[in-house]
Formats: sequence, C-alpha cells, structure tokens
Amino acid sequence: MSNDYKYVDPDYVYTDPKTGVLRNLENISTYKALTFAETTATARRAKELRAHPILVESADTLFAIHRYLFQDIYKWAGKKRTVEISKGGKQFFPLQRFDTALLHIDSLIAAYKRINRDDKQALSRKLAEILDSVNYLHPFREGNGRAQRELLRLLALEKGWKLNLNPPDNAAVYERYMAGTISGDKGILAELIFECLNGD
Repeated sequence: MSNDYKYVDPDYVYTDPKTGVLRNLENISTYKALTFAETTATARRAKELRAHPILVESADTLFAIHRYLFQDIYKWAGKKRTVEISKGGKQFFPLQRFDTALLHIDSLIAAYKRINRDDKQALSRKLAEILDSVNYLHPFREGNGRAQRELLRLLALEKGWKLNLNPPDNAAVYERYMAGTISGDKGILAELIFECLNGD
C-alpha cells in the first residue's frame, strides 16, 4: 500500500499550479528550499514553546500550536484545512464533520486532565487515544505531525512528565510513532508513549 498523500484541491488553494509547491510567505518556489525554510522556522518556534509552554485547554489549543509553529511560513497557519486529504488510500476525517471530531477531542483532553499524574499507564493510554484522534482528524494541510507531537508534549508536561516522540538520537522512536499513527494502532502508540514518558 502506498503511503503517499493525496489532496483534493482543484482550485489550487494551497499550491502553486506551476510548481506544485505550497504557497508560502517567502514566495519560495522549490520543494527543497521550502523544506529547509519550514524546518528551520518551525524548529526555532518549537524551541520557544519549550521555553514558554502554553496550557492545553481544548482542541482549540492544537490550532494555536500550529499557528505558532508555522506563522513564519504559511498564511493559513493555525487554520483548518479546506481540502480533503488521504494517505495510502485511506481518507482522513471529512471536512463536513470537523465540529463533531473537535468535540470528541475536547472530551478526551478533559478526561486526560482528570487522570492522576502518577498513573503512567492511564496517562499513556489516554495520550495515545488523543494522538490517534488528532491524527485521524488531520486538521491542517501541512504540519499535522509536528503540531500533534507538540500537543502531546504539552499535555505530558502538565502532568510533570517529559515526552519526545521524535528524538534526534533515536530514529526508532519516530519510526514506531509513524507506524502507530499510520495504522491507527492505539496499542502501539500507548506502549511507545509509556516508554517515552520521562519524569526526570
């Protein structure tokens, strides 16, 4: 099965029809240059969020995170996508039902906040459920993974834990994260999160 993303965007809302590159604030016209600019800018913004974490109140916080991370690159940073997206033949959550999905994520976040900070198993299971739901929603045209990993990092931090699902010194963690999100396997994700939650 292919893992390529497909986008239903006949009006080229997000991409330049000549280059196929995402429209961006820097008017960059090549994939390579945009990838470099995006990676550099979001890494800087992520570092700022680590220094000054924000409180996760609801699913709306996910949009605030995305807006903060991608504000230097995309005009639509922090705004829900207006195109349908699929990957490997599997469609992400349909646009017309976004409000229902956001309410569900709100309920998951509220349930997470009620869990005792010392119950690492329960925290891991609920974070996996939140991650799976947010990933299936895939609310943004680009940058979903980075935004959802930051959301989970912040939620873990609120309970006094550290969580990094893309450590620079351990590619296996990211590979397992990708395997769990692509397959929608909450068991894989809960096990991975449990192993990665660090109280130091």
